Amino acid sequence: VQLQAFGGGLVQTGNSLRLSCAASGGHFSVWPMGWFRQAPGKEREFVAAISWSGGSDMYSGPVEGRFTISRDNSKSTVFLQMNDLKPEDTAVYYCAAKWYGSGWFAKPSDYDYWGQGTLVTVSS
Repeated sequence: VQLQAFGGGLVQTGNSLRLSCAASGGHFSVWPMGWFRQAPGKEREFVAAISWSGGSDMYSGPVEGRFTISRDNSKSTVFLQMNDLKPEDTAVYYCAAKWYGSGWFAKPSDYDYWGQGTLVTVSS
């Protein structure tokens, strides 16, 4: 199983970015998926998660209302649309896959596979 995250970059406060995470080597359509981020000197934190069907999702408090997670099972890809970005959103963003499960999952230890991360930098 491989997860490849991309779409990060340098943006100004208030702008938007869309992250993508493409999966290969497994049955993506049955995997709950999540996005996490890790800022310098901080622990990895939960950002958003989505169920295998896309019918259920969850967001952390700091991003709720600004970020949207979605998935396209036909393309084995999960997305994170990030709007109204703030300097505190600066971090390396990781996608993660859970081998199986119902619903969404918010702990790093819940997940079985991780992408390599993509850097998002928001300038003030």
